[in-house]
Amino acid sequence: MKKLVLVLFVSLFVLGGFAQNIQTHYDMGKDRGYLTTTVEMFRPDKTGNTFFFIDFDYGVGDIEGVSLSYFEIARCFKLGKSPFSWHGEYNGGFGQFKASPFNGAYQINDAWLTGIDYSWNASDFSKGFSLKALYKNIRGKHDASFQLTGVWYLNFAKGKMSFTGFADFWKEDNVFGTETTDFVFLSEPQLWYNFNKNFAAGGEVELSSNFAGNKGLKACPTVAMKYTF
Repeated sequence: MKKLVLVLFVSLFVLGGFAQNIQTHYDMGKDRGYLTTTVEMFRPDKTGNTFFFIDFDYGVGDIEGVSLSYFEIARCFKLGKSPFSWHGEYNGGFGQFKASPFNGAYQINDAWLTGIDYSWNASDFSKGFSLKALYKNIRGKHDASFQLTGVWYLNFAKGKMSFTGFADFWKEDNVFGTETTDFVFLSEPQLWYNFNKNFAAGGEVELSSNFAGNKGLKACPTVAMKYTF
């Protein structure tokens, strides 16, 4: 989910500018069929904004309990009164697998990112977007890589519907058998029906290429519930 994500990042879609929420997704992708919970927070202040999310996957394969955990945190500092900000970010995680007679654990390489963010919001915060151009350091793989990120939100139908999401494109070498790929793409558009300011139902589609051990394009839809505090 997100990163997964979701994420990569700033959840600007919540009116009022401050939000904490928890989402529960059921992943209906091929060979998946498991639950993911996401806790995320977005908070602006006088100098910029802070965003983080934590993902847990449950019940993958023969694992009883959490099979994957993933964390991202990002901070933007305003550059004067311009729409530009300086962006700093960390992400990483780990997982475990169990498929008799084998079991084990793996890490999601730590990554540090920094660069420039450009953001725009409508005066009523009904829609907006953010574009980021980032330097990326992936521990053990790339000292100097890059990532391009777009984040968007759109509230419509008198606030009853929200279309949100992000798209990431970055350089990372991955090996699939005898083939090597150079780039990764990940996007998670979400559509929500807002029953009120706290409860929403909807889902997302994880669209990816050369991501999470899967070569080429893959689409994984979910159905979900969200509670905003």
